[in-house]
Amino acid sequence: MGGRRTPLYEKHVATRARLVDFAGWEMPQQYVSVKGEQESVRTAAGLFDVSHMGRYEIRGPAAGEFLQGLVTNNLDRLGPDQAQYNLLCLPDGGIVDDLVVYRRPDRWWVVVNAGNREKDMAWLRQHATTGIEIVDRSSDVSLLALQGPKAADILPVEGIDLGALPYFGIGSGRVAGVASVISRTGYTGEDGFELFVPTTQVANVWDGLVEAGATPCGLAARDVCRLEAGLRLYGSDMDQGTNPYEAGLGWTVKLDKGDFVGRPALQRVKAEGPRRRLIGLGCSDRTIPRHGSRVSRDGAVIGTVTSGTYSFWLRRGIAMAMIDAGSAPVGTTLAVEARTGTGRAEVVTMPFYKGSARRAARAT
Repeated sequence: MGGRRTPLYEKHVATRARLVDFAGWEMPQQYVSVKGEQESVRTAAGLFDVSHMGRYEIRGPAAGEFLQGLVTNNLDRLGPDQAQYNLLCLPDGGIVDDLVVYRRPDRWWVVVNAGNREKDMAWLRQHATTGIEIVDRSSDVSLLALQGPKAADILPVEGIDLGALPYFGIGSGRVAGVASVISRTGYTGEDGFELFVPTTQVANVWDGLVEAGATPCGLAARDVCRLEAGLRLYGSDMDQGTNPYEAGLGWTVKLDKGDFVGRPALQRVKAEGPRRRLIGLGCSDRTIPRHGSRVSRDGAVIGTVTSGTYSFWLRRGIAMAMIDAGSAPVGTTLAVEARTGTGRAEVVTMPFYKGSARRAARAT
């Protein structure tokens, strides 16, 4: 396969995971079955190796101000040890990447998509001013995700009260005996934690989590979980040719916070309304939509599927599709291409599934 490998590659090989290329990385698609792994995430706790994602540290007295001028959301709302979902945009409003920004007591962290690591680093450095230091921590700090309604019960941690850690909050403790940074974040729709662990000890933490009862899960289970939760995937549901309002992420754009890259263009889009919009599709019969499938209404093509799959948990095909704005309100029945022919799908409100992450968010 010849791709890049995370520090847990040998663990994946030893457990006979099915490895696939993902953004140039050899990653586990599944270990035993996608259905079983997803069930673990929805009912107990699944464990993901997400060390292929980029981890950058931003230092300097004006680090917060620097990031505030690049991202769409308002970092002034963050206190120390809080995280926030964000977007980087081009001057024309197109999305460079979606990412999570972490405010630490004396510095900032950002976690970016695996396929955008080099591009995002170049973008940050292009806009950096004097006194801003951008450090790539992706090699010396690995990243694991423990996701599921029982994640807090399973996590073998000392030195932190997980019950007091709010949703999108950050803390520190010893996980399986290893000093780690713990954030209450994830990409599955379930409550859970993402663990920043020294790369030299990440194999020990992985083993400790498995021994504690976590089920190793591959990227296929992660993808179906995030789609059920209505979470976007960069490169499929959005890209540099998509603006936040088209992607249904206008809630991340705080136009009143002050200037940032892309703000004038996004002001125009909001005022005029987006020409396209991302919708959810719940499929009937045996329709399983796939990325690129055409979506039609009354014989006229109105858009394409951006993400689609069969949900074992919901027992039907589900999809996101980018369609012409105003062409299909919620409740409309559309025709969708599938491998078995053209099938039917209803426009539905996302998310398709509301998991324990919603309860964790409401609790804080």
